[in-house]
Amino acid sequence: MNNRLPLFPLQTVLFPGGPLVLRLFEPRYLDMVAECLREDRGFGVCRIVDGREAGQPAEPEAVGTLARIVDWEQRTDGLLGITVRGEQRFRIVSREVEKNGLQRAEVEWLPQPPATPLPEEHAALAALLDRILEQIRGPWAALSRHPGDAEWVGCRLAELLPIPPQDRQQLLELDDPVERLAVLHEALNHAQTTDDAPQE
Repeated sequence: MNNRLPLFPLQTVLFPGGPLVLRLFEPRYLDMVAECLREDRGFGVCRIVDGREAGQPAEPEAVGTLARIVDWEQRTDGLLGITVRGEQRFRIVSREVEKNGLQRAEVEWLPQPPATPLPEEHAALAALLDRILEQIRGPWAALSRHPGDAEWVGCRLAELLPIPPQDRQQLLELDDPVERLAVLHEALNHAQTTDDAPQE
């Protein structure tokens, strides 16, 4: 796998196996997509630490996810729409900014976790995810479901639950899928306790 990636810093976190729909208009990213389609390769999605998605190059988090383009369309509003799927996580080793503002990075690939069965104590999380997916539309509705896989359940909940962006980033950076489930379980329990507390 190529260790040099074009980067697309965003205000969101992409997880392995997850979908993301993007609308592009900046020349640097239109050129990047054309390059990726031509060479059959992906680009890196990283959450923005400082800066904005458009305009001057933003500072990205060190850990991101390889995005593979699975669909694209020329929209009627003139923008290019693409759907990507998250693949392997990476850590940025170094990065540079090209003349057009596109960032490229040398990355090291983070290990992919082995298939891990969903622990019984987290069965409620799989049930919650199933209820969410039954109600949601968009790219998640078309996903193949793997409710018995700890990595899949944890990553989908981390994408779909209303979690602060920095917490979402921390969940991405966890190597152990069972630990990710435990953190999500604790966060949901805390939210439930807060909701149930008497109001003064």
